[in-house]
Amino acid sequence: MAVPMTSLVSSFAALSFSSPQSQKPRALSFSSSNHLSLSLTPKNPNLLRAAAAVAAPSAEDLETADLQKFVKSRLPGGFAAQPIFGTGRRKSAIARVVLQEGSGKVIINYRDAKEYLQGNPLWIEYVRTPLATFGYETSYDVFVKAQGGGLSGQAQAISLGIARALLKVSEDHRKALRAGGLLTRDSRVVERKKVGLKKARKAPQFSKR
Repeated sequence: MAVPMTSLVSSFAALSFSSPQSQKPRALSFSSSNHLSLSLTPKNPNLLRAAAAVAAPSAEDLETADLQKFVKSRLPGGFAAQPIFGTGRRKSAIARVVLQEGSGKVIINYRDAKEYLQGNPLWIEYVRTPLATFGYETSYDVFVKAQGGGLSGQAQAISLGIARALLKVSEDHRKALRAGGLLTRDSRVVERKKVGLKKARKAPQFSKR
């Protein structure tokens, strides 16, 4: 059965083709801002305290920074450039000591000596003894750069460093320092562990069978 051409044309004309590109984007409608309200204030007040603690430097940090400025102002050119200088060693600790005329301050690694040595009276006595031998406790400021070992070894290394620095103040100090044993380098170190033993000399329990 033949279909007239005019009917086909009229049927195609009645159809409408719409592409997705030709359509205009629809406007997005948001609900009231009450539903999307955001609060920038943290609910936990501890977070604010922690942030404030991180942002603000502690009093100890400020004191260390002040001591660093003080030491650098007193020691232009560094430790090695100073005239009254001594190096002490004990075990694996090394202490570089500078003496300057002052009021008796002792600064170790940019910290007060009592704080650095944790208030231990024996370690503080090690540092004080060379100056006390001649009554110089309030006559010289002591600046120390210590490294290696523990606090005990560092304290004894500082004592030797101060004694050697006092020799540069006057060679007449040698006799008194030598009599007090303050110029003797203590060469004792921990003995190495041996193969087959638990420590340097401690052996495991003997078993006959």
